[in-house]
Amino acid sequence: MLVILRHGEGRTGTLFVNNRPLPALIGAGGIRSDKSEGDQATPTGFLPFRQVFYRADRIVRPQTRLRIEALSPDDGWCDDPDHRDYNRHVSLPHEGRHERLWRDDHCYDLCVVLGWNDDPVIRNRGSAIFLHLPPESGVTEGCIALKEALLRELIASGATGIEVQAG
Repeated sequence: MLVILRHGEGRTGTLFVNNRPLPALIGAGGIRSDKSEGDQATPTGFLPFRQVFYRADRIVRPQTRLRIEALSPDDGWCDDPDHRDYNRHVSLPHEGRHERLWRDDHCYDLCVVLGWNDDPVIRNRGSAIFLHLPPESGVTEGCIALKEALLRELIASGATGIEVQAG
């Protein structure tokens, strides 16, 4: 299955799943080939699906062949370029700068970890690039966001990742 993301206007993109266009949100920094930590850009290239997290207290377990794990309040993601756990799933509390995956909003109720800067991890190249639900702000910090029904459909389809293109 071919899944391509192309930049639309402003903070939007179009995800093409077998040529079917689906609306998506991208990072406030647009789509960039020179992604770096904190630039709020969505990186270009092939981003494989690594695993799925979901909030079992809020949503039904999604159907997928991907590795799946229910989130807990102790789940986090290290976004500290100077820490040995940079761009890794961590347990909280954690001494390095991190993002909490158990959020008050609904962005990470369904969340796919995308393979960006993880094999190998390169300091300051960017971290915590996910495919998740749309934030209220209408923009992500570098991730890709889809409405829940579309995200469920995508991860159930057997797709293995997203090819992100700048134009």
